[in-house]
Amino acid sequence: MAMAMAGTATFSISSATSIFRTSSSLKFSSKPMLIPMRFSPKTQSPPRTLRIYALTSNDIKVGTNLEVDGAPWRILEFLHVKPGKGAAFVRTKMRNYITGNTVEKTFRAGSTIEEANVFKESKQFTYKDGSQFVFMDLNTFEESRLNEADVGDKTKWLKEGMDCNLLFWNGKIIDFELPITVQLTVVDVDPGLKGDTASDRWIEACNC
Repeated sequence: MAMAMAGTATFSISSATSIFRTSSSLKFSSKPMLIPMRFSPKTQSPPRTLRIYALTSNDIKVGTNLEVDGAPWRILEFLHVKPGKGAAFVRTKMRNYITGNTVEKTFRAGSTIEEANVFKESKQFTYKDGSQFVFMDLNTFEESRLNEADVGDKTKWLKEGMDCNLLFWNGKIIDFELPITVQLTVVDVDPGLKGDTASDRWIEACNC
C-alpha cells in the first residue's frame, strides 16, 4: 500500500509482490504501472561567513581597542576636533596593552583604522605559585598564568576564588580585569584624632 501525504510517500511492504496483489475486481494493463511520488528538494543551509566591520576614527570611544604599529592599544580619552580651518580630526589618549605606555595620538576624521582583536575570557584566580598568579577556566580546568609585573597594583585587591576577566590578543594574555565590586574585611584602623566626632572623620583602614 502506498500513501502520499504532504509531499512524502510511505510504503508498507510485506513481500516482493505485495503491491501487485491480485483481486477479482481489479483490471491490469500490459503497460508498466507508475506510482507518482513527489519529493521535497533537500536544501542546504548557507555557509557561515565571518563578518568584518570597517572601523573609522569617527567610531572611536573610550574602551575601543585599536591595533597601531602591530601592537594593541586601548582608548582612554578622545575628543572630536573641527577647527575653523583645515580638516577635522580626533585627538586620543591611549594605552599600550603590552608595555603599559600611554601616548597621545591624532587621527584624521573618517580615516580607516584597524581594530585590535581583543577578547575576554572569564577565569577564577585559584592560587599563587611563586611569582605567578594562576587562573583557571572552570569549564575546561585549563590554567593561565600571569607574572607579578603583569598584575601590578591589582595584587592588593586579588583574592583566591575571585572571578576575573582575562584579555587575550593573538593568543597571549595582555591584561585582566577585576570584578566591579570587591568584598574586603577591615582588620585594623588608625585611631582617630582628638576632637574628631564619630559621625565626621576619616580613618585609614588595613585589610588582609
